[in-house]
Amino acid sequence: MNKQKVIIVGAGFGGLSAAALLAKQGHTIKVIEKNEQSGGRASIWKKDGFIFDMGPSWYLMPDVFEKYFAEFGKKPEEYMDLVRLDPSYRVFFDINDSVDISANLDKNLDLFETLEPGAKEKMKEYLDKSTYEYDIAMNDFIYKDYKHIIDFLKPRLIVEGTKLHMFEKLDDYAQRYFKSEKIRKILEYTIVFLGGSPYDSPALYSLMSHVDFNMGVWFPKGGMGKLVEAMQRLAEEQGVEFIYNEPVEKIHVEKGKATKVQTTNDSYPANIVVVNADNAWAEMNLLEEKYQTYDQRYWEKRNIAPSAYLLYLGLDTKLKNFIHHNLYFDPHWINHFDDIFKQPKWPKNFSYYVSCISKTDENTAPPGCENVFVLVPVAPDLKDTTEVREEYFNKTIDHMEKLTGENIRDHIIVKRIFAHTDFSSRYNAYKGTALGLAHTLKQTAVFRPRHQSKKVKNLFYTGNYNHPGIGVPMVIISSQILADIIGRIYAD
Repeated sequence: MNKQKVIIVGAGFGGLSAAALLAKQGHTIKVIEKNEQSGGRASIWKKDGFIFDMGPSWYLMPDVFEKYFAEFGKKPEEYMDLVRLDPSYRVFFDINDSVDISANLDKNLDLFETLEPGAKEKMKEYLDKSTYEYDIAMNDFIYKDYKHIIDFLKPRLIVEGTKLHMFEKLDDYAQRYFKSEKIRKILEYTIVFLGGSPYDSPALYSLMSHVDFNMGVWFPKGGMGKLVEAMQRLAEEQGVEFIYNEPVEKIHVEKGKATKVQTTNDSYPANIVVVNADNAWAEMNLLEEKYQTYDQRYWEKRNIAPSAYLLYLGLDTKLKNFIHHNLYFDPHWINHFDDIFKQPKWPKNFSYYVSCISKTDENTAPPGCENVFVLVPVAPDLKDTTEVREEYFNKTIDHMEKLTGENIRDHIIVKRIFAHTDFSSRYNAYKGTALGLAHTLKQTAVFRPRHQSKKVKNLFYTGNYNHPGIGVPMVIISSQILADIIGRIYAD
């Protein structure tokens, strides 16, 4: 391997995974992070004995983590205490109307049968196809680099892509199996965390049902921050150096090559630059316009994934009716999707997610207390004011209290609201997005931004904007694809 000096901008999951992989190839790696810690959107916030995961809270697709750690001859369990959650999560459809999704598939099949006669056998068929689709996707699509449209139109990919229902909408596909709206919501909710709507995203994402029901929902004791710590430790074991509290201001380019990275404190010469910062922000702010592969006009035409209205709440009591993961689906949830994707505005009625990691790990909250994280998906680029934040705080708490029949408001001893302006200021997130680019057909695979700059030969990107897309496992795979690309370019 032709060893190079590599500067990585950003210590999110993309930067962490790329750093370890490239160091393993023999390169010298420095990771420069604007914030005080690694993790990017998976930051940790500690307050008065509470330990909050600020972003990702679901540990899914354990096979992806196993494959990544195996590249170093390691196992995730050597770095984290992983437990499978049972129940996996609780779904609230309305007041006094909830179901638990079990880690036991047979229990879930029986549950579906109570929601719709005949659904048990249909669900078996749906999951068989979901498993098949997952295997095809992982073996033939996900781990591959797509540079040109021709790469996506090879005969085998066209045939397999048809089997993946690439050209059918997820909700249309689910309706072919189930009349029950409750069942369809359970099967479709994951697309929200992938930045899409079941009414516009490809049915390809039905493969997430295999992830959900067969592979299960896991949790690293201590929170998702423990995954960040594990990946940072793995990178440091490869010799990676981390530099914090240094926002990058510019990538210097000479004769079509990146030569150094300028921060607020210093400048760092580089043979290779890898950007894990927000792709849109980095292109428009760190590069001169002539070196931008994707300029402002490009980003203005993209379908940007939702932002999020987040609450970090510390309670001085335990909640009885929430478990670790909880999902509330508004009876008319299509209106919420319209408020995100079609007529962007703060929603009148909304679905939301509640996480209480202290249910699984009491060490994430003081004794007798509850660690509560609330997420309301909202459109990006909305006006984010103190008045709006407080209005939605009151609406959310009021609804949670009605849903559970418990007093929450009077037990709040720690409170923090996080929304658009915070995503923009802390993570340089374009339009305050919480996720990046939405997963639509026109923003899948080859239609997502490339890993390698078209105009700066030694400039590369990894993260949620690139293929394969949004989600912690996908970002790690993005870095594995990137490492393969750089490995081929700089081979001896």
